[in-house]
Amino acid sequence: MDIISNYLDLIFHIDQVLQSWVQRNGALTYGLFFLIIFIETGLVFMPFLPGDSLLFMIGALCSAEMLSPTLSLVVCLSAAILGDQVNYTIGRHFGKHLLRPPFSKWIKQDGLQKSELFFAKWGPLAIILARFMPFIRTFAPFVAGISRMNRLTFTSFNALGAVIWVVGVGLLGFLLGEIPWVKSHIQAVVLALIIVPGLLAIWGTLKSQSPKKTTLP
Repeated sequence: MDIISNYLDLIFHIDQVLQSWVQRNGALTYGLFFLIIFIETGLVFMPFLPGDSLLFMIGALCSAEMLSPTLSLVVCLSAAILGDQVNYTIGRHFGKHLLRPPFSKWIKQDGLQKSELFFAKWGPLAIILARFMPFIRTFAPFVAGISRMNRLTFTSFNALGAVIWVVGVGLLGFLLGEIPWVKSHIQAVVLALIIVPGLLAIWGTLKSQSPKKTTLP
């Protein structure tokens, strides 16, 4: 129950949790950031960690001078790139085995199916786009590995996607985090960062599944 309670606090009160972490742990907080981002992007059975909201809040805390912008950027970029590379490698070498029992019960099958459809539609570009979509972000490199995408191609799109995601969301938090209205509604902003991308991912998947209209000659 403590694990569930701590997880819910991280999701719904991430601003308070991160400030508490910084105050209690100091420099060790960067290790916690690395771990969360690496696990979310690197382990296919852990797609439910708050990557977008975490990056936003890291940016906001950098703006408040509670964190080092340079060190935060290096840590988050390293975790995002390395996580996807590990996930791709797992998919490439062990993916087919992990999709069979007993391992398959640990992998969210609907998330995997959505990622496969998304990947089929967008190809390598999906590695970049998926960065901004919860759940799909975790499954995209795994699917790329299973499909045996060229490693150099994957690595290039992985690095580019990580830079756009980490810098983009972090910079958004840095620029908006100290605005009074944002500070007073930070939980609503953070929840929007979780819910809106998820809804867009679902909408895009449903749209790609809908039958195309055909016209008579």
